[in-house]
Amino acid sequence: MIDPSEPPHVQIARQQRIIDALIRRANRQHEVGETAYSAFQSAIALQGEVWAKTRDLERAASELEEVRHERERTRRNLSDALSAMEGGFALFTAGTLEVCNDLFRSLLPDLRERLVPGLRIEDYFDALSKSGHLVSSDGRMQTSLTRARHGPVGASVLSVVIELTGDRWFQINLQRTSDENVVILQTEITAIVRQNRSERESLIDRQAHYLQAALENMSSGICTFSSAGEVILHNTRFRDLLGLPFTLLQKGTRLGAILEFIRANALIRDADGMDFAQWEDRIARQGRIRRRMRHAGGRVLDLFAHRLPDGGFLVDVKDVTLESRATELLEKRVDERTAELTRANRRLTAQSEAQAQVEEELRLAKERAEAAVSSKTRFLAAASHDLLQPVNAAKLLISTLVQRAEDTSLATLVERLDGSFASIEEILHALLDISRLDSTDGALTPADVSLGAIMRGVIEDQAPLAAKRGVQLDIVPSSVWVRSDQRYLMRSVQNLVVNALQYTEPGGRVLVGCRNRGTDRVVLEVWDTGMGISARDQKRIFDEFARAENVPFASGMGLGLSIVERTCRHMGHKVRVRSKPGVGSVFSIEMRTVPGRRTEPDDSDAPALRPEALGEDMDVIALLVENDPDVLFATTELLEGWGASVLPAASTEAALTHVADMGMAPDIIVADFQLDGDDTGVAAIEAVRAATGVRVPAIMVTADRSESLLRQGVETGFAILTKPVQPARLRPLIDWKVRWQAPDAAAAPDPADADKSRP
Repeated sequence: MIDPSEPPHVQIARQQRIIDALIRRANRQHEVGETAYSAFQSAIALQGEVWAKTRDLERAASELEEVRHERERTRRNLSDALSAMEGGFALFTAGTLEVCNDLFRSLLPDLRERLVPGLRIEDYFDALSKSGHLVSSDGRMQTSLTRARHGPVGASVLSVVIELTGDRWFQINLQRTSDENVVILQTEITAIVRQNRSERESLIDRQAHYLQAALENMSSGICTFSSAGEVILHNTRFRDLLGLPFTLLQKGTRLGAILEFIRANALIRDADGMDFAQWEDRIARQGRIRRRMRHAGGRVLDLFAHRLPDGGFLVDVKDVTLESRATELLEKRVDERTAELTRANRRLTAQSEAQAQVEEELRLAKERAEAAVSSKTRFLAAASHDLLQPVNAAKLLISTLVQRAEDTSLATLVERLDGSFASIEEILHALLDISRLDSTDGALTPADVSLGAIMRGVIEDQAPLAAKRGVQLDIVPSSVWVRSDQRYLMRSVQNLVVNALQYTEPGGRVLVGCRNRGTDRVVLEVWDTGMGISARDQKRIFDEFARAENVPFASGMGLGLSIVERTCRHMGHKVRVRSKPGVGSVFSIEMRTVPGRRTEPDDSDAPALRPEALGEDMDVIALLVENDPDVLFATTELLEGWGASVLPAASTEAALTHVADMGMAPDIIVADFQLDGDDTGVAAIEAVRAATGVRVPAIMVTADRSESLLRQGVETGFAILTKPVQPARLRPLIDWKVRWQAPDAAAAPDPADADKSRP
């Protein structure tokens, strides 16, 4: 009848009412006829019971008062402890707020009046999400609340991160401490968020600076757009070629605005026929656009637009005025010669002498056409040289920086710089290779090539990458010779091996070898145990900027296999792929063999650089001939870092002055092929040898990959390294030249064949 949990005064009032009722009952029983003695006995017994109940109630009230005082003291102690905490704290019991500290109330001022005991936890989170001080959250508040309400006791709950006005950030953690209790902790993480944001922005700025520097040194105009069609970055060449104002071409400018400016200002002739309004849609649907345009200034421009893997697209503008004029001239001359042939054929029977004259004119026209194509090829080679010069200097400087930063606090930063520059260099080489292969068949020089030497060279180059990735890289030796272009065949095999290593997990294996296919054909195969390629992706992976769907993001631009396909198409080789997702892939190149050839010794048979020699100083006197000041400085720093004594010279005349001042021949000559004016590295090597009377070992550094230069290297006796120079190849080659091909090494083999076996 009496609830012990009620306050004491309520219990006493109820007991008093019960006693009054019992007394009234006793009076009624007396009225209905009980004797006076029985009534007296009942009253005495009832009074005893009342006294006993009164004493019990007084004792219970005293105990309840002590419990109330203890509870108030505990609450004060808890409040003091919560006030001393650095973060906000709140305890919800049975889904309602029991207690919280002042920091919890002050997080959101507009909720302070609502944060009182009894507030439901759902109402708290609903008010939190609607607060005027809340900017954003990660959207997991309701999920975390559900897990806290129904999860096991003591289980951690995913944290919720919220952003408040004034760039303030808090982390809210929920944890269920018992069947009825849920604890909420608020921790300020503003300093951590701002520091991470600053570090991320600094890293992005550095990477953007490196990429912008590379773009500025390109001969083409480059501009990248986001998936929304807004400018991300561009080089100055892009703005100059199109004649766009600096204020228009800024980050965030939409492609539509640029095209509208071009149309409105008549920068492109026949702009109405260019269908500018459909460009963005065509790029999204077809993945590429190719247009030839005539600028108002008289230039002829080729515009290429390619969709990028992230949904954006890249626009490449090239000045092809000379090429276009040459093509138009050739077409005009061909039309003229065709008309002459038509008239000549009509008079063929009676005019044999006129026929001979026409044939001679056709021969001359063909020679002029071939000369025009050759001129275009030389122009492309010169442009490649100018583009690779700063890349070569930067690569040598970074190599020197890697050596000097070793075991310092800058080692990690320099290593990342080296990796980023290597990625840029790889993309640059791929773009140049595709440009050369697309420009003319003259980019390829067929010759008899040893597959064994090709495979060994690729395996030696990629062994460090295989070791770094933990992949076993093996080769099956071969003595087969084929007819192909040595440089581009090696580049194709290298691309296949690099792809295999890149998409094979640690512990996997990559195998390179050959199989005979009949009596006159051979198939070079690259096997791997990587992630594999789906049947749908196998049909498009040889296209530019195409990658398989299961390839991780930012794993390349998708140009390597495109170079392989172009090379094989030009040389008449057949390239195939067999693959199964989760099992591995096999890429193969089928080529025609060259009968009657046997494997000849090359530089792979020469003694390799001793491992312990890599840590030794290079005790040589090196004559360095280079007309580019940046490359001269970078190469000098690199050689001196290896311990060599360097005599830097910008011309043949300066080189002879150094030799005359020294009074003796240098140990090695490292010369650039193209010097100022008519001066060349070949002239410098021959002049130094003639002045000293010593056949000084020499290395030619050049971007020229022509067959004529290779033959000249064999005749003159110098090795050839192509730009940009790989320091890992330069030092072993210098050591080989000095140790085994110096003038006093009489038994040393002729280096000519060895030097040309590796591009």
